[in-house]
Amino acid sequence: MTTGTTLSRKAPISRKAMGTGALLALAAVLPLAITEPSQQNFLILILMGAQMGVAWNIVGGYAGQVSLGHAVFYGIGAYTSTMLLTTLGLTPWIGALAGGLLAALFALAMGWPCFRLKGHYFAMATIAVAEIMQILVTNSDFLEGAVGLYLPMDRGGWGWLIFLSKLPYYYIILGLLVLTVLVSWAIERSHIGYYFRAIKDEPEAARALGVSLTRYKLIALSVSAFLTAMGGSFYAQKEMFIDPGSVFAGTISIKIALIAILGGVGRLTGPVLGAVILITIEEYSRTLFGSTGSGTDMIIYAAMIILVAVFSPSGVLGLLGDLRRHLPGAKPAAVKTEKMEVRP
Repeated sequence: MTTGTTLSRKAPISRKAMGTGALLALAAVLPLAITEPSQQNFLILILMGAQMGVAWNIVGGYAGQVSLGHAVFYGIGAYTSTMLLTTLGLTPWIGALAGGLLAALFALAMGWPCFRLKGHYFAMATIAVAEIMQILVTNSDFLEGAVGLYLPMDRGGWGWLIFLSKLPYYYIILGLLVLTVLVSWAIERSHIGYYFRAIKDEPEAARALGVSLTRYKLIALSVSAFLTAMGGSFYAQKEMFIDPGSVFAGTISIKIALIAILGGVGRLTGPVLGAVILITIEEYSRTLFGSTGSGTDMIIYAAMIILVAVFSPSGVLGLLGDLRRHLPGAKPAAVKTEKMEVRP
């Protein structure tokens, strides 16, 4: 009986691993077949969106703490790596790690008072923090204020992450996405992931079992902030220029959250699917309307939020799952039970 149970549990994992391996193989060779720089840049934008969505999903999907101010971590990562490069000459590899650590520390400082709030009050607090940070950076002479920062053009190669081709940027962000997914997967399968889901679904019951709500919310937010900041550092290297409006804007926070919500919150691959859909629509509308379509992205975001909230709160993955269960010959969904071991 034990052997049969073990095999039945391992089989889905093996199929998922094979499917994931196939997708990674496809992603690795895709830019070799697509040689047009604009098309390669489109693929990079999808991977960037997916990486940010997976990072947000750790706190917003698993732990259920809806943050609408993740642009603050994105901007911290971008400014930290850029300032370390321009002032101290440190490689962006070190700058990205430093930006991630600084964002994680900022998340701990921000989360401690904000997690005293619940529901939409917490979301509003995160918006306020992000807006305050954008104002502070805009008025900072040390950070060049609204003028922004340019990365030096006299260096290049893998040591400085400055390339003439789009191809290296593609593989760097692909590696960062894989790292983010692996971290999310490890959390999902660990006891911390069980605590996150308990805090999301039944916070009072989790507290009664000895789970420290504040501690694990802070863990979720700090890990999410670290990975989001890494994405911000990559953005700075790719664009070679940053300013408060490009890395601290509220639209970035909304976009990050919407990618995960659209694909399916609390699901490992949900944000990846959400990024494919949202970035495709966003770039197509930009190409279609051009400069006359200023603000179209916000209309798209708002429309998608309404559609997801009304028709499929579980996202596109949830909608696909519902459709699959209604197909002729589909097996009824199995009831999945999980045992949570309390280790406060």
